[in-house]
Amino acid sequence: MALRRRSAGNEILLLDALKDLCSEKDIAPDLLFDAIESALSFAYKKSAGAEKDVEVDLNRETGIFHIYEVHKVVKEVRNPHKEISLEDAQKINPNYEIGDLIKKEVMPSNFGRIAAQAAKQFVMQKIREAERGVVYEEYTNLENDMISGTVTRIEEGNLIIDLDKTEAILPISEQMRGERYKIGDRVRAYIAEVKKVGKGPQIYLSRTHPGLLKKLFEMNVPEIQEGIITVKSVAREAGMRSKIAVTSSDENIDAVGSCVGPHGVRVQAVVEEIGAEKIDIIQWEENPALFIAAALSPAKVFKVGINEFEKISRVVVPDPQLSLAIGREGQNARLAARLTGWKIDIKSKTQAQEDPAPENMKFTKVKSAGGKATILVKKKKKKKKKKPVNPENVQAENNSAENVQAENNSAKNVQAENNSVENVHAENNSVENVQAENNSAENVQAENNFDDDE
Repeated sequence: MALRRRSAGNEILLLDALKDLCSEKDIAPDLLFDAIESALSFAYKKSAGAEKDVEVDLNRETGIFHIYEVHKVVKEVRNPHKEISLEDAQKINPNYEIGDLIKKEVMPSNFGRIAAQAAKQFVMQKIREAERGVVYEEYTNLENDMISGTVTRIEEGNLIIDLDKTEAILPISEQMRGERYKIGDRVRAYIAEVKKVGKGPQIYLSRTHPGLLKKLFEMNVPEIQEGIITVKSVAREAGMRSKIAVTSSDENIDAVGSCVGPHGVRVQAVVEEIGAEKIDIIQWEENPALFIAAALSPAKVFKVGINEFEKISRVVVPDPQLSLAIGREGQNARLAARLTGWKIDIKSKTQAQEDPAPENMKFTKVKSAGGKATILVKKKKKKKKKKPVNPENVQAENNSAENVQAENNSAKNVQAENNSVENVHAENNSVENVQAENNSAENVQAENNFDDDE
């Protein structure tokens, strides 16, 4: 028998209509044909008035179907609707044995009318189930992704969002602080969970999930879409502050700078979507000491000690940076710990001196700024390389030294001669002085003689 229906006085093969329906509802043809086979089986059982094992064979190409009653060959019959004795079975075919299945094609005269009444609702139910299954599969694949929809209802603060093919819920607990919505508003949210329930897929959205921040950066930073920059981790306290760690596979591309964008346009586009939430973009590092130091941005870190076995770290910061490193109510330290996956103990330099770290901690001095950190290395004084000795230059230097020595000796001789002349001059002056004294004495003697004559 072929599947047919009447429309406008013309007999049209139902097979074509079913294919159109599959295309319209985006349902796989096999799902719909299985539903029709189940409907035919259901309709026949209802017309027969008893529960029987029925098998329907529907040809997908021609639309021709056959219905068979199935009986199992048994030694002793207990259910005549489903079983047949070995004796009766061998009357049909002597080769039948116990356990074989015998198919008998059946078709009641009034099956078309019964099928039209009983199977219609069954088929429609299967179509709805198939539609829900398609929607469930589609949004299951979109889980942990971002989607946009329109607010259609608000129920006790929970937003009901129309996603075209189905509806989703944005619970009040997953809405950002201070945001207000009204019917008709467009909302961009993160698909946090997709559940399969009786009435169809139940989709839960979130505006506070860290994944939303990651997806927004993917949307606004082309290098992330191209796979050059990778978002390693995200820590978020929605509406207040977030930290996102990124790295670049191309050493010529700065991951942090690319996410910030020219004049900050890229990160600003993300901020506008999630409100006045502060975002710290951190350079991811394989070295945990550097990653932890960078994660505590905007605080500057002096050194970081780590215990890799217990995944515990101690961070030492300059005394004025302690409150900034911890943050308001511990927020900065808390986000840094979530971002890195390490337990972080922050101490000032003064506190670190009073409370020494455990011996099993390995410390690294670092320099951190702008979401990045580097190992601080002491600069070594460079030793001057000795130039190779050239005999000619050595001889020239020796000659020059001898000339200098000769000049020095000459200068000393000149100085000595000058000193000698000065000594001679001094002696002459001394002689003159003595001569003058002698003349003076003679004059005194002459005066005395004159007085005696008188």
